[in-house]
Amino acid sequence: LEGGRERFVERLDSLFTTSSEILEGVPDVTGLIGQYAHGNEPSHHTIYLYNYAGAPWKTQNLVRKAMDELYHDGPDGLCGNEDMGQMSAWYVLSSMGFYPVAPGQNVWVIGSPEFSKVVLHLDKSYNKGTEFVIEAKNNSKANKYIQSATLNGKPLNKPWFDHAEMKNGGTLIFQM
Repeated sequence: LEGGRERFVERLDSLFTTSSEILEGVPDVTGLIGQYAHGNEPSHHTIYLYNYAGAPWKTQNLVRKAMDELYHDGPDGLCGNEDMGQMSAWYVLSSMGFYPVAPGQNVWVIGSPEFSKVVLHLDKSYNKGTEFVIEAKNNSKANKYIQSATLNGKPLNKPWFDHAEMKNGGTLIFQM
């Protein structure tokens, strides 16, 4: 719809790089990266759209930028209104390395994990209490880009995976 992947990347780039000066002073517009307003929860998926255009490194860079610059452990540690936990949910999911871009789809889109290891203890009534482990090897502030990934021992060659691949437990390993 935007004229191809390259044009779509250009449009996304312009959102994140165009001056936000015209938005300054507008009520409830916070957490600006260019003209992208992270404090406006309905736009949280936008950072992850680069994955669909073949530029996952741009998603990885912006996810880390948002986590590093727009979240901290103080009374004003969120850049927007919490609105039923969405600001925190974005951070928790993104810090594990993925996010659900489209509600209603069982797809997790890859970002840039902040934690080196996370263990999700899955619902015992659902799957007999298995775990889903996310590991980010060689992870650091400088090593924010994913070089390769495996999901349950198989190469993950796309920047997303289905929930079905997580729900029965397993391991997602990122080499940063």
